[in-house]
Amino acid sequence: MKNKHSTACPRNCYSTCSFIVHVDDNKVVHIEPHPENKTTPEGVCLKGLSYVERANSSDRLLYPLVKDKETGRFERIAWEDAYSLLIEKLTYFKEEFGNHSVFFLTGSGMAGLLNNVSSNFWKLFGGCTLHYGDLCWPAGLEAVRLTLGENKHNAPWDLKHARLIIFWGKNPAETNVQQMIFVEKAQVDGAKVIVIDPRKTESSERADLLIQPKPGTDAALALCIANILIENDQIDNEFIEKHVHGFDEFKKHVKQFSIEKTVKITGVKKEFILKFSEEIGSTKPMTIAPGYGMQRFSNGGQTIRAILALQIITGNIGKSGANFHYANLQSYVFDEVKEPLSYYPDHDNDAPFRRSISMANLGENMLNSTGPELKMLWVERGNPVAQNPDTNTVLAAIRKMEYTVLIDQFMTDTALEADLVLPAKNMFEQSDIIGSYWNPYIQLKQKVTNPPDEVKPETEIYWELAHKLGFDKALIQENIPAPDDESIERWLKNILKKHPEINWEKLKEGPQLAHNHEEIAFADFKFKTASGKIELFSEQVEKLWGINPLADYTEPVENESTSEFPLQLLTPNTKNRIHSQFGNLKSISQFDEKPFVHINPYDAKERSIKHGDLVKVFNDRGSLEIEARFDFGLRLGCVSIYNGWWLQEGGTPNLLSKGRETDMGHGAAFHDCMVEVEKLG
Repeated sequence: MKNKHSTACPRNCYSTCSFIVHVDDNKVVHIEPHPENKTTPEGVCLKGLSYVERANSSDRLLYPLVKDKETGRFERIAWEDAYSLLIEKLTYFKEEFGNHSVFFLTGSGMAGLLNNVSSNFWKLFGGCTLHYGDLCWPAGLEAVRLTLGENKHNAPWDLKHARLIIFWGKNPAETNVQQMIFVEKAQVDGAKVIVIDPRKTESSERADLLIQPKPGTDAALALCIANILIENDQIDNEFIEKHVHGFDEFKKHVKQFSIEKTVKITGVKKEFILKFSEEIGSTKPMTIAPGYGMQRFSNGGQTIRAILALQIITGNIGKSGANFHYANLQSYVFDEVKEPLSYYPDHDNDAPFRRSISMANLGENMLNSTGPELKMLWVERGNPVAQNPDTNTVLAAIRKMEYTVLIDQFMTDTALEADLVLPAKNMFEQSDIIGSYWNPYIQLKQKVTNPPDEVKPETEIYWELAHKLGFDKALIQENIPAPDDESIERWLKNILKKHPEINWEKLKEGPQLAHNHEEIAFADFKFKTASGKIELFSEQVEKLWGINPLADYTEPVENESTSEFPLQLLTPNTKNRIHSQFGNLKSISQFDEKPFVHINPYDAKERSIKHGDLVKVFNDRGSLEIEARFDFGLRLGCVSIYNGWWLQEGGTPNLLSKGRETDMGHGAAFHDCMVEVEKLG
C-alpha cells in the first residue's frame, strides 16, 4: 500500500530540505518537494533524490560483521555474539585500564536529538574519552560569536531584498542550491553579485564580478577594503557611534593594509580592489555570505572577523537585505548553549569526559594519549579515515587500537579498519527531531519504513547493551529510550514539553518555524557581547585565543615561503557529495567515477602535463596517483581535489593534509596544505 509522509534531510548541509517521501510496501520509492518549507520549496538536490537508491542499496550493511584476525576478512555473526564481544571488551578495558582507555568518536553523518542517547550511555558507563573541536566551521562560529555575541542571520528568503550580495569563498550553486532561488530574485530586481574565490565556479558564472585572491589571504583583502572605505568616508558613522566598540583602534590598525601592500599579499590587481571597494561603499543593503573553506586555514577565525568588519562599518546589520550570512542557530532551541561545548577541551569540566582529543589533530593525539593509553575505539556517524586531516597518521592510530567498533550503513574506509561492524539505521527507519544551521525551521524526520530484520537503530544497541552490562534500570529508563516506536515518540515528546510552542502533530505535517525566530537578525540592535555592542576590538579574543583583539592578517602556517612544495591544494565540496557520503551510490558515481585533480593549464605546461594524464600529487605527508584535468578558471599556483573520496575509490585528499588547529575555535586548518604535481609514466 502506498503512503506519503513529510520528512526532512538530516545531513550536514545548509539546506536541511523538507520533502515528501512516498513509501510502497515498506520501500522508499519516490522523493518530492515539500511546499511548506519557504527555503526549499522547489525540490531536493541530486543527493536528496538519491535517497531512493541509498535506502534500497544492495551494498547496505544488513547484519553484524566481525573481522577474522588471521585473514582480515569479515564474517557474519549473530547479534547476541556481537553483544558478547562488546561486553567482553568494554568490561576488560574499563577494569584493566580505566574508562578513558575507551574513545567514543562521532562525526556529523546524521543530525538529531536522539544522538544525545549515545553520550547518555557513556555517562552511565562511567565516562570515556571524547573529542573536541570540529572539522567544519568552528573558527568562523567563534569569530562571529565574539564579534556579534551570537550566531544568527536574517531569514534565507530575506536575501531577495539585498542589492549587493557577496559570496566570499562560498559556492552556493553547488553547496547551498536552495539559496540561489533568492539570489535570482534579487538579481531580477537589480542586485549585483560578487564572488571571491580562487576557483571559477558555477556561482561565479552568475556573478557581476569575480575576484581570485591567493588562498589564505582573504583577511588582508578585507582589511584593505575597510581602510579604503574609511578613508573615503563610505561608512555608516551613525551606526558605528551607536553600536560599535573599538572602531577607533580598528581605524588605526587597518591603515597598514595599503593597496600596494595588499596587491603583493593577495595577488589581486589594484583595479579589482578599487572596483570591489566602490561596490561595497556605494550599494545598500548588502549581504556577505562567507563559506566555510576560508576559515579552515590556520588564520581562519581572524579572516572571518576581517570580512565581518566590512558588514559592520557600512551599517549593514539588523536590516532587511543586510546581514552576515555565516550561521543561523535560531532553530537550535533544544541546546542550552548554542555554541556547542565540544569546542572546548574541558567539556565544561564534565568529569566523566574530562579527557578529550582534538578532531583537528586526531591521529597524532590518539597515538600520543597516555594516562591511560587509548585501547578501544567506538565510531558512529563518521568516517575519520577519509575525512580527518592526515589520513596516514589517522590510520596508524586506529591500527594501534586493540579493538575498534564501528556503526555505519556502508563498508567505508573506517569500517574496513574495524574489528566489529554494526549495521546502522537509515534516515527513514527511526523518527527524530532536527534543526538547521541555515533555515529557521524545526522538523520531524519521521519513521516511514521498518529497518531490515537485523538492522538496529543506535538507540536500540545502547538500550540492549546497557541492560546486558547491568546498569541501573532506573537510570537506563531515564537516559535511554526503549527500542519500540512508542518509547521513541514518548522520548521526543518529553523534550518538547519544555517547548510547548512546538506541536508534535503539526511537525508530522511539515516544518515549524522556531518560536524565537527573528526574520531580521539583530533588528533590536542588542548584542550579547561584554560591551553590549558589536566588538571590532575584542578582549575575549585575546584572552581566549592569545591573538590580536583586532581582526588581523597573518600568513597561513604552511605557504609558499615555508614549504618546499609550490602548489596550494584546495579541497572544496562538490554538489554530488556531502563529504564522504553518497559517492558510493551509482546515481552519484556516474558523474564522477574516480578522484581527479584540477590544474590550471599553465601550471600543467610547466610540468609537461596534458589533460587526462595520470599524475602524482604529493608532499612529505603522502601522495595520490590520479588523473589531471585542466581548469582555466583556477587561479595559477592552485590545484583542486574534491573532498570526500574514499581510499577504496582511489584516495582521499587528506592523505596530503596536516593535523593542525585554526587560530580560534579548535577548527581544522585543512587548507594550509602545499603540494607538488608530477606526470607519471
